[in-house]
Amino acid sequence: MSNVWKIYMLAIISFLVGTSEFIIAGILDKVAADVGVSLSAAGQLITVFSLAYAFGTPILMAVTARMERRQLLLYALGVFAVGNLIAVALPGFAFLLVSRVVLALSTGVFVVTALTVAAKLAAPGKQGSAIATLVMGFSTSLIIGVPLGRLAASAYDWKLIFGGIGLLGLFAIFIILMTIPRSDGEEPVPISKQLALFKQPKIVIALAVTFMWIGGYSIVYTYISPYLLTVTKLSEQGVSIALFAFGIASLFGSKFGGYSTDKWGAPRTLVGGMLFHTIALVLLSLAGHTPFLVFPLLMFWAFTAWSSGPTQQYHLMTLAPEASGIMLSLNSSVLQLGMAAGAGLGGIVVQQASLTSISWIGATGVILAATTAATFFGISHMRSHREEVKSSLAKSSA
Repeated sequence: MSNVWKIYMLAIISFLVGTSEFIIAGILDKVAADVGVSLSAAGQLITVFSLAYAFGTPILMAVTARMERRQLLLYALGVFAVGNLIAVALPGFAFLLVSRVVLALSTGVFVVTALTVAAKLAAPGKQGSAIATLVMGFSTSLIIGVPLGRLAASAYDWKLIFGGIGLLGLFAIFIILMTIPRSDGEEPVPISKQLALFKQPKIVIALAVTFMWIGGYSIVYTYISPYLLTVTKLSEQGVSIALFAFGIASLFGSKFGGYSTDKWGAPRTLVGGMLFHTIALVLLSLAGHTPFLVFPLLMFWAFTAWSSGPTQQYHLMTLAPEASGIMLSLNSSVLQLGMAAGAGLGGIVVQQASLTSISWIGATGVILAATTAATFFGISHMRSHREEVKSSLAKSSA
């Protein structure tokens, strides 16, 4: 088997582990009803997952840095299968929370390790494409995995979804064993070195933009299924189709974000994308009760929201080129923290106010991110212009 196919195998397994993360948002109402908790309490399953992923993954990757990579992938998938088994076999909300923590830690370790393995398998000069293929596999779970999960949960018990994912996780262990070659671990990057980057204000501001942007997004996305059922009055089939349309648009948005960054630069793409993201959420607030308007608005929202993803990653890498890997790891953790905060705040809004309020609150978070980014880019541009003037004056005086 060629290395290209091995990379695609890793991407397919990344799709599987991605589905285990995103699926909860698609079946939140069914989980809440079955376990006997409120919608806002069920939403905390996303908060717990994101917190465990954000704090646990960097620590586990530092601890296991020297471990042989294929072995680490196998261990991660073994724990992943156990996490799914807990969700199926053990009753009650508490065990479901435990399952989400186990799944978060195993997913984080698998995804980060798979990215490094894919880069090693890639031909010289093709590492970027290999990483993009893996990210595409993970993102596809949002496009295909979530709506398929919704359809399956409508026809069968939602626990069967996790049972199926767990069995496929065991099959994936066999695939890894048969196809992926052994590769050495790496020198661990101490947590202290990772945290040292927070001493740079420009990095703190950029990560704050990630937090506010994804937090605003998460407030709405966490409760999108109950929103579409109760506010928009869509049918079960309508919700599945809406989630599929959302996923397709998010893929195109991500592609456009990369293209726009190359063509027009990170500042315009990032600020512009977040402004349109805010407009999409405001329009959703105003027209969320009208079914025929919701579909194009959902797609507009997904497109604008995910156009910021590749741009923000590129921007963070340019802020610290010598530590690009650490920057991407930190951004991933902050992104998960934003997801957790958004799901948590969304739960409070749903409980204390109403489902119709979440899109207004989400829009507030995104516009704060856009304002922060615009201010940062404006100050950076003024500084660079000032330095250019100083440099030209120094040359002319010399």
